[in-house]
Amino acid sequence: MSVGVDRVCVIIARTRHKMVQIELDEAVKRGARFIELRLDFFAKAVDFKRLLPHKKCPWVATLRRHTDGGRFKGSEDERKVILRQAIVSGFDWVDLETDVADEIKRFRDVKRIVSYHNFNETPDELEAIYEEMTRQDADVLKVVTMAQHPSDCMRVLNILKEAKKPTVGHCMGEIGVPSRILSLRFGAPFMYAAFNKERGITPGLPSYEEVKRYFHVHDINAETKVYGVLGDPVAHSFSPALHNLMFHQTGINAIYLPFRVPRGELSESLEAFDDVPVNGYSVTIPHKEPAAGLAVTADERVRETGAANTLVKRGDGFHAYNTDYEAALEGLRRNMPVEEGRRKEIKGTPALVLGAGGAARAIAHALHRAGASPIWVAGRTADKTDRLANEVHGKAIEWAARHNFHPGIVVNCTPVGMHPNLDDSPLHAGFLKPGMVVFDTIYNPEQTLLIKEARARGCPVVTGVEMFVRQAAMQFELFTGRDADVESMREILRRALSPVTFKEEDEEE
Repeated sequence: MSVGVDRVCVIIARTRHKMVQIELDEAVKRGARFIELRLDFFAKAVDFKRLLPHKKCPWVATLRRHTDGGRFKGSEDERKVILRQAIVSGFDWVDLETDVADEIKRFRDVKRIVSYHNFNETPDELEAIYEEMTRQDADVLKVVTMAQHPSDCMRVLNILKEAKKPTVGHCMGEIGVPSRILSLRFGAPFMYAAFNKERGITPGLPSYEEVKRYFHVHDINAETKVYGVLGDPVAHSFSPALHNLMFHQTGINAIYLPFRVPRGELSESLEAFDDVPVNGYSVTIPHKEPAAGLAVTADERVRETGAANTLVKRGDGFHAYNTDYEAALEGLRRNMPVEEGRRKEIKGTPALVLGAGGAARAIAHALHRAGASPIWVAGRTADKTDRLANEVHGKAIEWAARHNFHPGIVVNCTPVGMHPNLDDSPLHAGFLKPGMVVFDTIYNPEQTLLIKEARARGCPVVTGVEMFVRQAAMQFELFTGRDADVESMREILRRALSPVTFKEEDEEE
C-alpha cells in the first residue's frame, strides 16, 4: 500500500543539533527521501528553527518514552507539548503511540503514524491490540515487537498481509531482522533503517547503507522469492551480501536474508517460515547436522558426511546438499605444492583437521575420499572428534596434542581467528613448515593470523574466501538453476569484506 513516501524511512538520532544538521544533509546526499527525527535523543530542548532549514524531504517527528524504547526524560505532559510543537512547526508526519494518539488531534495535512511497541515480547493479544488501533485516526499503523522465536516474526508479518489500512510492522532483535526486510514483501509501505547504525537506536535495526547496497529494498514485491542463511550466530555472515548482489546482477527477483535460529530450534523455525515461503537456505553453525536429518532427500555428500550446508525447497519438502565438500577439494587441489614439475596429489598426504563440526565433517570426508592418509582430527569435544575420526578411518587426537604431528595439509575448521578475534590462531607459528598446505575456512577476515604466518613461512595457502565463494556458487546454481560467475562472486565478496574500498569505488563512478 503506497502512502506517497520512499520505501525506506531513514532514522537520525543524535544528541546535538549540530550533528543532526550534518546528518540530515549527508543522508539526503546519499539518497534518503524520507527521514525520521528522533527528538528524544536530543540532550537539550529541541530548537526547530535550527533544524528546518535542512529539510529537503518529508520528515517524521518521533519522541519516544523510555517504556517504548526511547530516551525522553521529561514528563508525559511535556512530551505531548513538544509533539504538538513539531506538528505545527513543519513536520510532514508525526509518530504517536496508540495510547496517546486520541489525545493529540490531527492538524492540517500532517500525517499520523499510530504505533505500538513492545521491547520485551510479542504478546499473545497482539492481533487484538492491532484491531483496536485500526479504529484510531491514522494514516499508517505501526506494530513493533521483540522476537523471541521466528514464529513471532510471522505473527507480525501476517498482520501486514491481512491489513486493510497501510501498516508498517516488524520484530526487533537479531531473530527479528528478516521481518524488517520481509515486511515490504508483505505489503508494508516502508521500512526503517538507521543513518548511523552505531547510535544504538533499536535492536536489530539495519543501516541505510546496508539496505541500499545489499538488499535492494526498492525492488521487493509480492513476487520476490526468498532465500536465506540459517545459523547462530548469523549477523557476521556475508552470505546475504554475496547472494543479494548476485541476484541483482543477474536480474533475478529474489532476496536473501539472515535467519538467526537458536540451537535446537531448527525444525520449528523452518516450519514457521514455511508461511513466507522460503525457497532455499544456506546452513551454517550449529545446524549443518540437524539440517541433514530434516530433509526428505539428501545428495551423496550429505549421506556420506551427515552434514548439509544447503536446503532447497521443492514440492515434497526440503532437499539437502553439501557444497562445502567439493569446494574444499577444489581449493586444495589447486594449491598443492609443485614437486619436479608436477602438482602433488592429495592421495597419500598426511592431513590434520582442526574441529569436528559441520565444515570439518565435510572436509574430513572429502580428504578421505581423495586418499589423504593418515588423517588426524583434533577437537575440543571428545565424542564428536572420535566419531568423525572413525568415519574417515583416521585418528582422534586431543586438542592440546595438535602440534605433535607432521601433516602435509592442515585445515582449520574452528572459529579461532575469526573477526573480531584477529590476533588468535589455532596453531603456533613454529608448527608451520615450508610446503605444508594451510587451509583456513574462516573468510572474515580473509587474511587471518594463521594465513599470514603460513605465507611468511613458505606454505601454500587456501583462504576461506576461496572455499566460501566456490560453495556459494554451487548454492546459487541449486537455488536458481543458473550458472554462477565464480570470478564475479569472488570480487563481490572481497568488496563486501572491504567496505572502505567499495565506498571509494562507488563514489568515483
